[in-house]
Amino acid sequence: MTFETRTRAKIGVLVPFTNTNLEPDMMLMRCPDTTVHFQRMGGYDVDEIPGSDQMAGLGASDISHDLRMISGVRPDVVLYGCTSATLTHGPSFDAQLAEDIKAGSGALSLTAAGSLVAAIQALGVSKIGFSSPYLGEINVQAMEFLAQNGTQTVKCADVGRELGNYGQGELTPDEVFDLACEANHPDAQAIVLSCTDMRSVEAVARIEAALDKPVVTSNQAMMFALMRALDLPRHAGVPGRLFDLL
Repeated sequence: MTFETRTRAKIGVLVPFTNTNLEPDMMLMRCPDTTVHFQRMGGYDVDEIPGSDQMAGLGASDISHDLRMISGVRPDVVLYGCTSATLTHGPSFDAQLAEDIKAGSGALSLTAAGSLVAAIQALGVSKIGFSSPYLGEINVQAMEFLAQNGTQTVKCADVGRELGNYGQGELTPDEVFDLACEANHPDAQAIVLSCTDMRSVEAVARIEAALDKPVVTSNQAMMFALMRALDLPRHAGVPGRLFDLL
């Protein structure tokens, strides 16, 4: 039997406690000889519709306990695995949270929202189609967040109904594919799918084949950012043209 060394990198991930898709996505995409470790975060009411106020509250919640727990594995990087929790506050809040996580964990820190920006910039595109399972108000904040980082959204598509904290994660890859196609526009140079609990990673290859454009998802962007930061090699588990840039 051949064993992995498990010595290449230890990846810590802070994940909202109702999220069911970030963990399997990270395991699908992890580089061989790395390990992935998760700490679940609270800070929001599971029974409320996840609107702007709830997500902003999550972003501003006390994560000191979560940082102590994830620090126990001595991670090389800690990912903040909720996109809307920081984009509802804006770029400066997102950057400061990453610095606070670094200070509290002793590890490199990357946020989902910041990783989306980094991936878009790495692709060298300035106009995108945007899609998410968010309520409309968060989509507006997301587009503003991206605009402040030099990215124009030429078309936005959402699911057209309110989804609860579990409903976002229950969208199928086929539904994600349809959302991505709705966000397409002749001027869009790439398609961005925001939300760490949406099953976007599984749809990337199909979307890119159908639209002939690169796709960036929250979870894929975090994996890209950490692989670039830790100088990890591309491998078969990572989907999309984005990883051609490694």
